[in-house]
Amino acid sequence: MTEPVLSTHGLHKAFGALAATQDVSIDLRPGEIHAVIGPNGAGKTTLIAQICGTLAPDRGEVRLLGRDVTRLPPAARARMGLARTFQISALAMEDTVLQNALLGALGKAGRPWQFFGAALGRADLRGRAEAALDRVGLWDVAAVRAAELSHGQRRQLEVAVALTLGPRAFVMDEPMAGLGAEGSHRLTALLDGLRAEAPILLVEHDMDAVFALADRISVLDGGRLIATGSVAEIRADKAVRAAYLGDAA
Repeated sequence: MTEPVLSTHGLHKAFGALAATQDVSIDLRPGEIHAVIGPNGAGKTTLIAQICGTLAPDRGEVRLLGRDVTRLPPAARARMGLARTFQISALAMEDTVLQNALLGALGKAGRPWQFFGAALGRADLRGRAEAALDRVGLWDVAAVRAAELSHGQRRQLEVAVALTLGPRAFVMDEPMAGLGAEGSHRLTALLDGLRAEAPILLVEHDMDAVFALADRISVLDGGRLIATGSVAEIRADKAVRAAYLGDAA
């Protein structure tokens, strides 16, 4: 079996008496989209925080590209190629689309403090940012402020910023949140094409998108991993239907 790009091993995190994740082990393989689903309070946000380094586990391990990164800060994981998009937009709203993409390119170069003016003069950084915007279909609005974009375009821009990092793996936290049917369809098509560039760990409530995109699905409930399998296997799993899917299966 091919070595996973990203994996967790026995991750456990408790807040007082509440165990938010309980010995969760999952992996992300090259070329795949692995969706993580579950009801509210299942532990998805806590799991993602531990994977990305914003929350330290009580025990367990996170590995990226075969390396133990459990104690590395988020910025170090990002420089290794772990690219994250957020449920709530983390864009610089008063900056332009191109400037937002440059922020990612600057972070990849290890110079997040550099002024935009200087960065615009660097062909390598500007080229990385422009290529990312072209990839997600936003090059024609490069000079527009992020605040003026539609909600769907902001999601596309978040993906472009992640692309400037030269990602080895994406972690996407509810990218479909707040999108209508047309926006979800457009973003689904974009993510489907990204898996060849870097595999995607996808946390998502939009089950139409999950069923359309996922090669594998893992289901959390009460902090525990209750099932992992293909779309067909998860649809047919009685425990998953009872915990989360219901009629959506």
